[in-house]
Amino acid sequence: MQKPSIPKGTRDFSPEEMANRNYIFNTIKSVFQLYGFRQIETPAQENLSTLMGKYGEEGDKLLFKILNSGDFAGGVADEEWAAKNSVKLTSKISEKGLRYDLTVPFARYVVQHRDQITFPFKRYQIQPVWRADRPQKGRYREFYQCDADVVGSNSLVNEAELLQMIDEVFHRLSINVTIKLNNRKILAGIAEIIGQSDKIVDITVAIDKLDKIGLDNVNAELIEKGIPQNAIDRLQPVLLLQGSNADKLTTLKTVLAASETGLKGVEELETIFDLVSLTQVATTIELDLTLARGLNYYTGAIIEVKANDVQIGSISGGGRYDNLTGVFGMDGVSGVGISFGADRIYDVLNQLNGFPAMSEENTRLLFINFGDKEQRFCLPLLKAVRAAGINAEIFPEAAKIKKQMSYADSKKIPFVAIVGENEINANAIMLKNMTSGEQQLVPVDELVDKMNAQ
Repeated sequence: MQKPSIPKGTRDFSPEEMANRNYIFNTIKSVFQLYGFRQIETPAQENLSTLMGKYGEEGDKLLFKILNSGDFAGGVADEEWAAKNSVKLTSKISEKGLRYDLTVPFARYVVQHRDQITFPFKRYQIQPVWRADRPQKGRYREFYQCDADVVGSNSLVNEAELLQMIDEVFHRLSINVTIKLNNRKILAGIAEIIGQSDKIVDITVAIDKLDKIGLDNVNAELIEKGIPQNAIDRLQPVLLLQGSNADKLTTLKTVLAASETGLKGVEELETIFDLVSLTQVATTIELDLTLARGLNYYTGAIIEVKANDVQIGSISGGGRYDNLTGVFGMDGVSGVGISFGADRIYDVLNQLNGFPAMSEENTRLLFINFGDKEQRFCLPLLKAVRAAGINAEIFPEAAKIKKQMSYADSKKIPFVAIVGENEINANAIMLKNMTSGEQQLVPVDELVDKMNAQ
């Protein structure tokens, strides 16, 4: 008989892995709440009319579609099947799909519930999303996103707060990171002053490779993309930008003097750096003009977070967007948000051995079961221990003690309560430390205090 399996690009998580994942989720969630963000959830499935056309042609292909309930093929004529036009067929047999990200459902939520929402609206969402991508290392078809967004406010205080949140999350997780910061308006200004506004994507894609392929190769790629030599010459001060954030901004003011849009971007970054300086953020924040993520989406600040001690892609990112809800007919709702890549953060902590040695979710005390009389003595004690917030359990059968001790070892339970005839007569338990092997007779009324002191 064939062993059961799961679909490609999905994963099972063991209790140990879930404890570690929850450590990440709970850390992120507690920081979100600390800064006044409130949780929402949206359904795993959305109407295809909500999802289609929001992620470009490639994104539409990566949507998981759900067949209509019942006789989904009943309304399709034979000639339609024969024509094999999958786009037309899909519209007949599928009305819903699994969400591709948390942003479009959030936009739909804001528009649908606008009468009940108080703006600015600070929401966070930690839920799985699905993409029919080709699975490979670090890329899955089902994965979690952890998003926090503020919508309905243009204030740059929001950007400064999001940078503080990133600093706080990675400080709590003990991961050394660098925050990269850029502004879409600066990139637009650069393209504008070299007279190549329509080539902004080509320019930023080439600039993005500066670290990897070097200046000469970037310039060669720009020529290949049809950008004239005189425009490339004017781009050199930008490509060679160095020094502190303040130095870079000073240079940019000169370079972008003829671009109103570019200067606006510089001014926004100056304000963000100024606001952040008031809060003594410990993480290095670096102005990086090669940062061009989400170019078709972001309109202001662009944020990306890199782990310093592990080779991996960005582990968090986000930015400012001007019209989140416009696709649903509600214009003018500006927002700014960040997303933490829980799966990549997991990989970083794994490589750094950064997970706590013992999770709060683990059982801390196991009562050994010697039989009916001992079990009856232990059950009220078990209730008292749990009432004090100590995770505890009793072995359900009076099995051999070796088997019960092996069970404690395999679950990494640090303490075992041994109760036999002598302990019952003394109204006490023998508490064994499974790490050191030490045993100590503890009166019943001192057990909770003893466990809390460990």
